[in-house]
Amino acid sequence: MDINELTSKQASAEIKHLQADLKRWAAEYYENDAPSVEDSVYDVAYNRLEALEAAFPTLVTPDSITQQVGGRQVKQDLAKVEHAVPMLSLGDVFSNAELNDWMTTTIDNTITDLAFNAELKIDGLAISLVYQAGKLIQASTRGDGNIGEDVTANVLQIKSIPQTLAEPLTVEVRGEVYMPKAAFVSLNAAREREGLPTFANPRNAAAGSLRQLDTNVTKERQLAAFLYNAVDAETSLGVTTQAELLTRLAVLGLPTNPTNAVVTDAQSIADYIERYTATRDDLAYGIDGIVVKVNDLFRHAELGNTVKVPKWAIAYKFPPEEALTIVRDIEWTVGRTGVVTPTAIMDPVQLAGTTVARASLHNPEYLWQKDIRLGDTVTLHKAGDIIPEVGQVMVAKRLAAADQPYQVPTHCPACGEELVHVDGEVALRCINPFCPAQIQETLTHFASRNAMNIDGLGPKIISQLLTKGLISNVADLYRLDFATLTALDKFGETSANNLLASIENSKQNSVERLLFGLGIRNVGAKAAKTIAKQFTTLTQIAHTPADAIETLPGMGATIANSLVQYFSEAHAQALVADLIDLGVNTTYISDGPVVTDSVFSGKKVVLTGKLTMFSRTDATNWLESQGANVGSSVSSKTDLLIAGADAGSKLTKAENLGIEIWSERQFRDTMEQ
Repeated sequence: MDINELTSKQASAEIKHLQADLKRWAAEYYENDAPSVEDSVYDVAYNRLEALEAAFPTLVTPDSITQQVGGRQVKQDLAKVEHAVPMLSLGDVFSNAELNDWMTTTIDNTITDLAFNAELKIDGLAISLVYQAGKLIQASTRGDGNIGEDVTANVLQIKSIPQTLAEPLTVEVRGEVYMPKAAFVSLNAAREREGLPTFANPRNAAAGSLRQLDTNVTKERQLAAFLYNAVDAETSLGVTTQAELLTRLAVLGLPTNPTNAVVTDAQSIADYIERYTATRDDLAYGIDGIVVKVNDLFRHAELGNTVKVPKWAIAYKFPPEEALTIVRDIEWTVGRTGVVTPTAIMDPVQLAGTTVARASLHNPEYLWQKDIRLGDTVTLHKAGDIIPEVGQVMVAKRLAAADQPYQVPTHCPACGEELVHVDGEVALRCINPFCPAQIQETLTHFASRNAMNIDGLGPKIISQLLTKGLISNVADLYRLDFATLTALDKFGETSANNLLASIENSKQNSVERLLFGLGIRNVGAKAAKTIAKQFTTLTQIAHTPADAIETLPGMGATIANSLVQYFSEAHAQALVADLIDLGVNTTYISDGPVVTDSVFSGKKVVLTGKLTMFSRTDATNWLESQGANVGSSVSSKTDLLIAGADAGSKLTKAENLGIEIWSERQFRDTMEQ
C-alpha cells in the first residue's frame, strides 16, 4: 500500500513487522554469518522501513534497526573492543539518479567546489587495525559501531596485513577483510565434500573465518584485506585527500585497492560504475557496489555524520542480477567421503555472462527450506558473483502436479545402501566403503596432482578400469600392466607406456602425498605434510594416538580423530599392507636443504597473472627451495613481482611502488642458469 494512504495504526503494525524481519535477517548476516535472504530482499525491506519512519517520525524508536550500525550484538566468545571513534555504516543508493541527488545535496552543503574519489565496494567484513610505533597491537571488527570484537590473533594470520609498518607510526587504519573468489570456491567445495554447511557468499565466509576461536582455521581460509581509511588521517598520516590517503597507506606497506579514481562530475562517476559493472566478474574478489567519497578530507568534518552514516560518502549498490528458470530434475551425486549432494537441473539461462543450467542445492535441509519441487519456477543468481544459486521459488507459478514436497532419497543412488545422517550432520552420507561412486572419486583424488600425481590417469580411464572390473582400490593401480591398458578403449601403446611409467614413478613419492591421496576425511595436503614430517612413516602414523597428533601445529581433534578412525578400519589396514607389499614408499622424504646463496635468497616474491611455462605450484616450490619468501599480495616490502599474462592490479601496484618486475620468460631464464 502507498505510504500516503496508511493510517498511523497501519504504519505502526507494518513497522513492527519489518523490524522483526530485519533484526532477524541482520542477526543471521552479521552475527551468524548465515543469511537466509538475498541482499536485495533485505534492502527493499530496509528502504520501506526508512520511508515509513520518515512519514511517521513519532513511530521511530531508539532500538530501530535504522538507528544502529552493522550487527547489533557482539559475539560473546570474543573479547570486546570499544572504538575510540565509531565505525559507521554507509548510506545506500540504488540508481544513478539517487546518486546524482546525493552529489547535488553534498555540493550544496559545502562552500567550495568538490571532487570525489570513487572506489570499489569490497564485499567483506569491516576491520580496524591499531598500530603503535609501527607495530600492529590490535585488530577489531565493527560490531555495533561502538563496540566490536577483538580479532587480533586471527588478523595476524592474514598474509597481506603487515605486522610492522614501513614507518614507526601510531595510527588506526580501517578497511575490509575479504575472501578471494578462488578461496571461497575451494572452501565451499571442501565443506560440501565433508557434508558441512556451505557459506552463502564470500562475505559470510570471510566473517566466519575471521571470528574463529581457532587461529589455525583462519590461517587456512586464505583471507585478504584492503585498507581505505585512517582515523584523523590529516594529522596521523599528513594527507589532505582520500586519494592521497590510499597512496600513503600503500607506501606504509598496507594492502590497498589500486582501482580508485578521482572524479569531478556525475558523468565521470557513471562511467566508473559502468566500467566495473561490466568487469566485476573478472575481479579476483567480490564487490557489491561502488563507494563515492568527498575527496577533500577537511570537508568530511564540515559535512558531518548522521547517527549512523557519514554525509561525505555514499554506496551505490549493484542491482541484483537474477534470471527465472524451471527446475526439471534433481540429481544426486556421491562424493569421495560419501556425502550425497543434490543438484538442480534447470532450463539453461544467461546469468552474469555465462550459461547456467545446474545449481547445487547443497543438502536436504537446504532443499526443504527452499521447498523446491520438480517443475517449480525459481529465481537464479550467482552467490558472490561466482556460484549459481537458487534464490526463491515462485509459488504462484507452481504446477498443480507439484502438490507434494520433493521426496529425498533414502538409499545411495550408486550402491543402494541406506543413507544416514552422521553425528547430527545435515548432509546425507553413504557409509558403504565399497560404494562404486566413492571408489571412483577416491581413485581420481589419489591420482591428482597434489596427491600421487599420476599423469594420464583421469576420471574416464578410471571409470573404464572400474567398469571392466580391473581395479577395485588404489592398490590395484600398481598391478596394472601393458596388456590390460592397451585393451581399453582408445588407449594406444604410447599412452599405456607413459601411464605405467607415471604409476611406477609415483611409488617414490614422499609419504605425505600417499597420506593425502588416501582421501582420509578432514586431512588436507598441508596437514598430511605436517603429520608426515613428525611421524616419518605410514606405519607409525597409523599407530599414533589422537592426543599426540593434536599437539602438532595446525592440528586439532577433528583431524586427529579422523586419522585414528580411518586406520582402525580393517579395510584400511589391509590397504596399507598391500601398498607396502607393492613397493609404494611409505616414508617421509625431506625436501632437502634450502639454497641460501641464490639470487632469490631472502627475497619477498609475488607471482601474478597466468603462467604458461610451468604451474604456479611448481614455481612457488622452486622459489622456496631457493630461499625466497613467496607471498600473495604486493606491498612496499615486496622485492620482486613475476608477472604472467593478463596481470592486473598487482602489476599496477608494483609499478606504482617502484618494485622490480620480471616477465615469466625472464624468470625461466634465471631458473635455467
